[in-house]
Amino acid sequence: MPDLRTRRAAGDPAGRLAAWATAWLGGRVPYDDALEAVTGDRAHVVSDADGARPLGEVLTSLRGRGERRLRLVLPVPGDVHGLPPVPAVAAAAVEAGQAVVGDTLVLLPASATSETVLWTQLDLPAGAFAPPPVEGTLRSLSGRLDLAVGDAARTLAGLDLARWHPEVPALLAGLSAQAEDPGLPPDTDPVAVSVLTRARRLATVLDLALADSPGGAVTAAQMAAREHALRPLSDAVREATTAVWNWLPR
Repeated sequence: MPDLRTRRAAGDPAGRLAAWATAWLGGRVPYDDALEAVTGDRAHVVSDADGARPLGEVLTSLRGRGERRLRLVLPVPGDVHGLPPVPAVAAAAVEAGQAVVGDTLVLLPASATSETVLWTQLDLPAGAFAPPPVEGTLRSLSGRLDLAVGDAARTLAGLDLARWHPEVPALLAGLSAQAEDPGLPPDTDPVAVSVLTRARRLATVLDLALADSPGGAVTAAQMAAREHALRPLSDAVREATTAVWNWLPR
């Protein structure tokens, strides 16, 4: 079962909130469908300067705040494009690993369990608009994933992941398998569903590749070299994941 780190790399839960809130704001899905798709069977609680409230209340308030679209941003140290130019927001978003960004607020998933997801709401000062993330076409993103996997194959083999993590070969072999339902709105392009399915599987592989091998000692230099070698694949997964959750029908 993927841990929270994998879910963040795959855009959950922030991606799901961004996609479904945007679909509701645009009149593409009913409010109840959007809320159910985001929350599932877990309680989602949002904390801000005034206290805590259910995520449903925050979702209801979006139209009154003038929000028309929310976007997923997956910030990492050195790349916070897509976040508003507010230093405190950038630092908190990098710590969270993902953010849901609107014109008036940012929502950050603080923690998640099988029963509860806790969010932090940061209100934005007037005029602190975030630049939209750079997004390629779905087919170009799919091609980038393919190239990144090919370039990383030698590195993954050198790490001998199959020895420590026997699930890795199956994950890689299954990249071209039938796409599963990733929880996107019903009018999403099938290509987007396929791209997100592959990105999720690759996010799991990256988590395993960047973790210490059981019983193995890894130096700081070795860890840095490993992260450098896998960065193109990590960047491709992050870009594809962001673009899919932020996809809009033409």
